[in-house]
Amino acid sequence: MEIKPGEGSSSQLSPSSLGKHTLEDNKTYSSSKRVPPPEGISGEAEAGGQHTTAVDSTDAPLPEEKATDAPKKKPAKKGAGKSRKAWKAENRDSRRGTRREKPVEEGVEGDEQAKTERLPKRMCALLIGFCGEGYNGMQIQPAAKTIENTLFDALVRVGAVSQDNADDPVKVKINRAARTDAGVHAAGNLVSLKLIIDIPGVPDLVARVNEELPPEIRVWSYVRTRNSFQARSACDSRKYTYFFPSYLLLPAKPNSGMHKNTVPSDPSESAAVHPFWAETPSDSTPADDLRRKRQWRAGPGDVAKFREFAKKFEGTHNFHNFTVGQDFKDKSCIRFMRSIEVADPVVYGETEWVSVLLHGQSFMLHQIVRKPASCTQRKMICVMILACRSNTPLHLIEELFGPRRILAPKMPALGLLLEYPIFDSYNRKIAADNEKMSPTDPNFRQPIDFEAHREAIEQFKQEWIYTRVRATEQPVPIFDEWIRSIDKYAGKDMTYLGPRGVIPPEAVMTPGVRRENPLREKRKFDAVKFVEGEVAAEADEEAEASDEEGQGLGKAELAEMEG
Repeated sequence: MEIKPGEGSSSQLSPSSLGKHTLEDNKTYSSSKRVPPPEGISGEAEAGGQHTTAVDSTDAPLPEEKATDAPKKKPAKKGAGKSRKAWKAENRDSRRGTRREKPVEEGVEGDEQAKTERLPKRMCALLIGFCGEGYNGMQIQPAAKTIENTLFDALVRVGAVSQDNADDPVKVKINRAARTDAGVHAAGNLVSLKLIIDIPGVPDLVARVNEELPPEIRVWSYVRTRNSFQARSACDSRKYTYFFPSYLLLPAKPNSGMHKNTVPSDPSESAAVHPFWAETPSDSTPADDLRRKRQWRAGPGDVAKFREFAKKFEGTHNFHNFTVGQDFKDKSCIRFMRSIEVADPVVYGETEWVSVLLHGQSFMLHQIVRKPASCTQRKMICVMILACRSNTPLHLIEELFGPRRILAPKMPALGLLLEYPIFDSYNRKIAADNEKMSPTDPNFRQPIDFEAHREAIEQFKQEWIYTRVRATEQPVPIFDEWIRSIDKYAGKDMTYLGPRGVIPPEAVMTPGVRRENPLREKRKFDAVKFVEGEVAAEADEEAEASDEEGQGLGKAELAEMEG
């Protein structure tokens, strides 16, 4: 296009069009012969364009050979001429969360400058066990001492997680099969994440990781899984153990609040005083009673009766009374309890202990024990014990699965242990796939099986879990404190217990209706670590009535809290 003096205007030539002249074009002009700005375009407007070469005010025409602009070639787009796959391979460093390679600096050795070689990651399942004492739960938390934080740091130091991914565990898709709260132990749990399993100089990954871990956390093994594997969603069920001193099966002390609420109102139906309490002086102190309780042994009839109550919880039921924040009509309350096994009592030191193994689907908030992950178990065991010691008929348990809402207290958290999660459905799927290939095939997958490590797990439980629980209960009798706090309650919340076997109207809880003298559980029973002398100082600290806990949680939060 030929440009003549005085012909340019803002409607004919925009400032951006001036920028189409290149510096090479301008080199052919003398410094005194520059293209003037078109009429109507100020110096400020010109400066806003792409053309930054100074323009002389002389109205000199362009040289004849440059009078017509040559069409400018557009720069080639990034990755032009390459397939998408090839371009992504070359630019892999630009993905989120990775470090770009720094330019080589002079005077620096090549080993220091070279970027660490990328090693392939594989989706794996880590089978672990831990003593939760001193840890703030299982799940990774910022600036907190948790099991996953400690495990993840060890994996980074070993090289199973690259430095590129060390700043954010989400990058390796970390997930756990069961959550545990502060202080809760697990003989077995599973963490899924993408790991580097072929690390130069590390022939035994499990042994190397265990060297980096403290002795209270152990890795039993790892297995390669499908790429889509996620620990929590792939888990079919979980096994928990709850163990408690057998003296909790003794009936309430005569004249206590619980005793008055559970004995028949008709004197002719009054049951005989239990031999244990018949031999107890009327002026005995709690310390005197505890010494005698620890020497008491449950008879075959006591254990058989407790097993009958445990059997009532097996099968599919509506467990809304054994959690909080969920209504009877909520379908998520319907769960399947596969089995409940009560072992024969065993004496350790002065005290006899009873162990209960619960195998069920994911447990709801408070169903076994701790808030927020596994408290369904705590409430179930509590109702079994209280019903057994108060001569409650077995049929009452069936009523507790009905629509009426009652209060079920929680057992102390100290006795809870996650045995291990189970992955039967996943194991069946990979077994079907494995039939079509040999064990040497790279796509062959091993089943997830904690029982293969039974000997090591049992040794760990005895050394790091059972011994510590018993050592904690000896100087600080938390179980005895708990049962005495239940027995002294004289309100109406637990009047469904007793020989009558009915749920009276005063024991039914109605949402929004305030109850007179509700049972308030002490927060210290949610703890698992105690210091002798501090328990009495905390005796006055009470929680809100347990039916009020979790009421503000939505379904997503409650689902995440399942254990």
